[in-house]
Amino acid sequence: MTVITVNAPKGRLSREQRARLAESLTDAVLVPEVGQFIPAARVGFQVHFAEREADMIAIGGTLLADAAEPVDAMVIDVAVMNADWDDEVRGEVIHRILAAMTEACGLAEPSPTWWVNFRVIDERSWGSRGGVLSILDLLDSGVFTPDRAAAIRAALA
Repeated sequence: MTVITVNAPKGRLSREQRARLAESLTDAVLVPEVGQFIPAARVGFQVHFAEREADMIAIGGTLLADAAEPVDAMVIDVAVMNADWDDEVRGEVIHRILAAMTEACGLAEPSPTWWVNFRVIDERSWGSRGGVLSILDLLDSGVFTPDRAAAIRAALA
């Protein structure tokens, strides 16, 4: 289970951009998490878009609504199940998310006021289907590569 929340000023992202991001942000985390691109794994991912009025976001102590120049501020929060998320894998996810955001927004490079938070939820701290979930329960689902499944088992041992 992975939840990606994009917090943006109201109207910043069009419906078309959100539709593109729903897929590209999912894949930005899916591939590093399971070790391969496999569409069947997408069901375990949710992307939420939260919009806020310009007077509900501030940069540098100034509301966006009061900024002298437009500011492209967004926060992308990624919450993942505990697994093998070493610094290299986390970095890959963050780079992939920023690349997906940049492409969807039609920019040459990510805005310096876009922030990505990567959060690992402790083992057995997810709930769904009326119970508590563990990533270990998912490793034999066929979506994880053998190497990725072994790395996750070792990390949680």
